[in-house]
Parts: sequence; structure tokens; C-alpha cells
Amino acid sequence: MKIQQFLEHHGIARNPFAEEDAQTDPVFKDHCIDGTHHPSWDKVYGNPEDPSTSVVFGEKGAGKTAMRLQVARHLEQYNLEHSHHRCYVIHYDDFNPFLDRFRERLHGRRRRADRVLSEWRLWDHMDAILTLGVTSLVDQVLDRSNSGDGFNGSGIGTCRVDATLVEQLDRHQCRDLLLLAACYDQSTAETAIGRWNRLRRKLKYRTLTSQWDLALGGLATVAVVALVAALMAYGQWDWLRQVWLYVALLLVGWAPWLWRATRCWWRAKAIVRHVRVGNLERATVRKILRSLAPRELASQPLPDKDRTDDRYELLSKFQGILHSLGFSGTVVLVDRVDEPYLINGSPELMRALLWPMLDNKFLKQPGFGLKMMLPIELSHYIEREDRDFYQRARLDKQNMIPSLEWTGEALYDIANARIRGCAADGQQPALTNWFDDTVSEQRLLDALRILRVPRHLFKFLYRLLVAHSSAHTDQSPSWKISRETFESALAVFTRDQDALDRGLGVG
Repeated sequence: MKIQQFLEHHGIARNPFAEEDAQTDPVFKDHCIDGTHHPSWDKVYGNPEDPSTSVVFGEKGAGKTAMRLQVARHLEQYNLEHSHHRCYVIHYDDFNPFLDRFRERLHGRRRRADRVLSEWRLWDHMDAILTLGVTSLVDQVLDRSNSGDGFNGSGIGTCRVDATLVEQLDRHQCRDLLLLAACYDQSTAETAIGRWNRLRRKLKYRTLTSQWDLALGGLATVAVVALVAALMAYGQWDWLRQVWLYVALLLVGWAPWLWRATRCWWRAKAIVRHVRVGNLERATVRKILRSLAPRELASQPLPDKDRTDDRYELLSKFQGILHSLGFSGTVVLVDRVDEPYLINGSPELMRALLWPMLDNKFLKQPGFGLKMMLPIELSHYIEREDRDFYQRARLDKQNMIPSLEWTGEALYDIANARIRGCAADGQQPALTNWFDDTVSEQRLLDALRILRVPRHLFKFLYRLLVAHSSAHTDQSPSWKISRETFESALAVFTRDQDALDRGLGVG
């Protein structure tokens, strides 16, 4: 007997439990993302008019990624309904590119995974978030809805920038966006300097006055050449022998350019050195800084030191630009922290990566909210932290959910929601219809309670379908799952689940 025969008999067009990962689950994305939520949903989602931080801990399969995708979908819907007060969404869930670049800056034993992450700081997180946000924003300003470079950090559909609002940015905001692009735009769709110049032209930001020192040096060169030509014409050979005089004139003319070029070179070197998660080139950054007038760069924050002060100012400038473009808040979705190859599921390494981010000043910025979906293993480390950590992190103010737990009733509702989502036209299937009368609804709820999380639920019900279908032929099908099949499949799955919890199974 085939599984599809059983499903079709109960009015189900496709298997509701074939997928286990929300990231690639079409049933979840098409039918459950909008209406099937964890009981703690309201606390996590918050109010998009004034974004806030939420810290969620959950075991594998508890639905952390599903919740992140739901937050993104609801923010997308909110943005469609509030076109002038939208939320800018940044998906901070792929750490590998940033960790790779960070590791490349280290040498010798410092490249070991534990030592790499021990040197990771809060400003590295801020640089990574700005990289994702700025790259995506520049894509939107340049009308590149899909840069194809892996650094598209926002939900593009409803984070699209209105061209008329771009034209209304004042000169200072245009300069701020150009400086942010110089430090954080990581697109590889075109050359960095070509993309920056295209952004400058899009913003109608003129930089001719920044070349006055180059013009002065050129005029000095022309003047010296003209003087030498005149002396030769009149036969003043004695004056022509005074080489030091012409060299001095050239040095005086080119001195402002040399001084500024040297300063830009050192500043570009500092930026490239201290943006440790970036892929910047010193020559490119130097050319961009040379394109801006000195008065435009005076007292402007740049990420050229190992400290958070400059990053806070840059983040504030980024939010100010977004506000002028119709985004009243910024939401950063943090997820999949156990997946980077340097971490490889190690709780100690996850702690080293994330703990710098747990800073109340960073988490409680106005108009800025982080939705952090973290593995349950990290909650045990929090319980063992000292008073200084609690005073710095102030997790009591961060909408913390210690464990993303599911009751048997909640899992029962999820199963039925997925079954209805896969129903054939005109059908209203339900999970209880799969079983004969010996499997009561209460027994089903008790069994689901043992499964704990949605992923285990999906795996168990899929195995149950396989076990039932394998026990009957196509000529003699059975449309009800017996109590014996249900209990035996549950016993085997519970044993495998216990092995997985002890680290002795693969799930």
C-alpha cells in the first residue's frame, strides 16, 4: 500500500509531514506561516511601530527558524499596510562569510576556532549588521532588487526604496550614505569604485570641489613648465641651473595634495584593518575618501578603531537615512548560530560568538530591535553567569523566553493545520480520522506531548504513515491506523529520540 493512497482516501493531496526544515518547507510557507503560531508569539513579535528586542531559547526542531520566517512575513505584511512607517528587516543568519573574513585577519594559532571566537567583539557584530543593511540599501537605491552576491540582508519586497524619497535626502545624508557604502557595501555584482560612483551620481552628490588640491598641483606644474620654457626662450641659462628653485615651487604646489593623500591613505588603512568582517581594499577606500572634500570628512565617525562608539554613531546615521526613506524602525533577525562550520554545534563556541551581543545599550537602541533565536544549550550558560553579566545584558528587559516549549494540544493543532493546508478541494481532513476507535483523542494528545517539538512530530507522523502503509498491500488497503501500529511506531521513535538527546543518534 502506498502512502499517497492513504492520504488521498482521507482527502489529502500531498504528504503534510514530508519536510522537517522550515527554511525549505512549502507546506509551512504556503499554509501555516500566517496563522499557526507558538503561544509566545505576541511576546516575540512585539509592536512593529516601535521594534523591541526578544531573546528566545529553544531546542533543535522547536520552531526557531519557523518563528523567524513568521516574523519576517508579518513585517512584510505590516510594511504593505504602512507604506510610510515601515520596518527595515535584516536577516543576520549566515555567519560563515563574516567568520571567514575575520579568520583571514589572524595568523598562526590564533586561527584555531576557539581562539578566533575569543577575539570576536560587539563591534564585529555591528560591522556585520551594517554590512548586510548597507549592501541591501545600496542595492535598492540603485534599483538592483537582487544583487546575486549573497549579501542581500533584507526582505526586498517591502524594503524597496521609493526613488522620490531618495531625491529628497539632504547633502549631509547623501554624504553619510556614501561613507557607509565606502566602509560596508560588500556587493560583488560590479567593481567597488564603479558601484560607489554610480551611487554618487544617483544621489546627485557633486565632488568637484574636493579636487582643488589636485588642480593647484596641476597649475603649479604648468607654471613651472611655462617658466622654464620662457627662460630657455630668452637664454637665461643661469636661472635654468637653479633646479632646487623649480623643485621647491613644485613641492609648494603639490604639498596640499600630498598631505591629503597621505592622510587618506592612513585612514583607509585603519578602516580596512578594523572592519575585520569586511572584504575592503585599501586602494578603493583611499580613492573614495579622496573623492570627498576634507570639510565633509571632518569629525565624521569612521570604523577605524577597535571600539563601539564609532559604530553606534554609524548605526544612528544609517537609521536616520532609513527614516528619511520611510522606515521608522529596523529589525534584525538572528538565527542559525549553531550552523557555522567554525562553531559546528559547540555550545562553548556559540557562547563566545553571541555573548558580546548581549549588551543592554546595543539591544535597547531606539527604533532598533533584535529577534534572537538561540539554541537551548546557551540558556544553561546564562544561568551560571555572574552579576556583572546580568547588569550588562539586562535580560529581564529583553522579552526573554527561556524555552520554546510545546504542549501536546499545541502540536495537535499544528498537525491539523498542516493536514488542512494539504487538503484536496472541498475536503476537511483531520488527524483523528487516520486512526481506528481504539486510539482515543486523549491518547493521541498524550503521545504528542512526549514528542515535545514540531520537528519530532513531523518525523513521527511520517514514520507512522510508512509503517502503516508497509503493513498492507495495494489489493488489501487499510484506511485506519491500528492501536498496535501506533504504539509500536511511538515506542521505536521514543527510543531513537532518547538516543538523540544523549548525543548517540542522528535524528
